[in-house]
Amino acid sequence: MLYSHTTPEQKRVAMREMLIPGAARQFPGAFNPLSAKLISEKGFDGVYISGAVLANDLGLPDVGLTTLTEVATRAGQIARMSDLPSLVDADTGFGEPMNVARTIQELEHAGLAGCHIEDQFNPKRCGHLDGKNVVDLETMVKRIAAAADARRDPNFLIMARTDVRAVEGLDAAINRAKALVDAGADAIFPEAMKDLSEFEAVCSAVDVPVLANMTEFGKSALFTRQELADTGVAMVIYPVTLLRSAMGEAERVLDAISADGTQESRVDSMLTRARLYELVDYEAYNRFDTGIFNFQVPELDIDSNNANL
Repeated sequence: MLYSHTTPEQKRVAMREMLIPGAARQFPGAFNPLSAKLISEKGFDGVYISGAVLANDLGLPDVGLTTLTEVATRAGQIARMSDLPSLVDADTGFGEPMNVARTIQELEHAGLAGCHIEDQFNPKRCGHLDGKNVVDLETMVKRIAAAADARRDPNFLIMARTDVRAVEGLDAAINRAKALVDAGADAIFPEAMKDLSEFEAVCSAVDVPVLANMTEFGKSALFTRQELADTGVAMVIYPVTLLRSAMGEAERVLDAISADGTQESRVDSMLTRARLYELVDYEAYNRFDTGIFNFQVPELDIDSNNANL
């Protein structure tokens, strides 16, 4: 009922403990608080909160238009709905090193288990788009050092993302990853790797956990969890998968309503009313105070009249 029973501090410890080389822990991307509950219920390891998803959900492109306040608020709303640890995309840290420091403390306060900060110019662009620009190593080192210095909980995970692979090649990405670990990064996110051998090369070069981004329609093929585990990857994210799935189905329903004058043809693919009530845990609120919450929670079975829809 209400929010998770696990404290942010406990979630941070849990995420630290699970991120070992080859574990390939799966963190699907939540696009709202309810989807975070679904991720948890399905037995995944953690929740990822994508900057692209947060921007797209506001109807904006992923080009650095969201603010720290928007990201911290929405990420906090998502993180508090699950007992799983949540990792959030903090883009470039929302400014210069002092801004990065504030970003870390705001995300700590919001209940996140960790974040990643990238080395693109500010404003940034989606990591799998062409034409990216990255800042020089000194600037990125300052971002990570400021982040590490600002955190109050030593278990808050600071991950450094580098997009330099697409600009200067794999060797440059590996060298930068090493320097960012020296600057205080607890984990590395090498964006837009070409194949499994590149993931393996990064994992072998650093002694911290490495993340693999399995986003659809990107530069990397959609490798399996086992394939990535075999390279030494510690975490796998699926950042926009659920948003794309939900919006794809929403578009199909709207098309059906427009074409047929009714949504009837799409009803079988919808979450039923009973399943939705189960997911938001109506019954727990009912038990909490039957004097207030005295409604009847429908059964999960769907009757012939679709009463549970």
